[in-house]
Amino acid sequence: MTTKTVRNVHVRTTINGQEMEFLVPPYMSLLDALREVVGLTGTKEGCNDGNCGACTVDLDGRIVDSCLVLAPEAEGKEVNTIEGMATPQGLHPLQQAFLEEAALQCGICTPGFLVAAKGLLDNEPDPDEHRIRHWLAGNLCRCTGYDKIVRAVEKAAKA
Repeated sequence: MTTKTVRNVHVRTTINGQEMEFLVPPYMSLLDALREVVGLTGTKEGCNDGNCGACTVDLDGRIVDSCLVLAPEAEGKEVNTIEGMATPQGLHPLQQAFLEEAALQCGICTPGFLVAAKGLLDNEPDPDEHRIRHWLAGNLCRCTGYDKIVRAVEKAAKA
């Protein structure tokens, strides 16, 4: 029996505004590439099958579960992760609202909720509670419940 050598794929992408290049196996998920190759560990692995939203990132303006996207699919695209939300001037208004509303506990789901909520506010600056809950339906939290998270997004929308 012969074994086939898997050749790594060269990926050129922009992550949080910074152009990057890296080599990955063609089957590596974007989540694993971000964490293990690029070194951005803010994006969390929850379920690794697209059900929890802990690994949510923005890929060319679309909110995606990075565990379901192959890293080579980021070629030529822009990826925004939780690490790209804050600026040297301070926290993003969503991050500040999450702190003020105690919308986090263990922190595993928080990056995914923040990235998804930012996607919502980028598209709909003044969503009502129903839209917030609908938009965040792909993100699960086992600790806080959802009311504090929804309140935090409402607060950030007003800020």
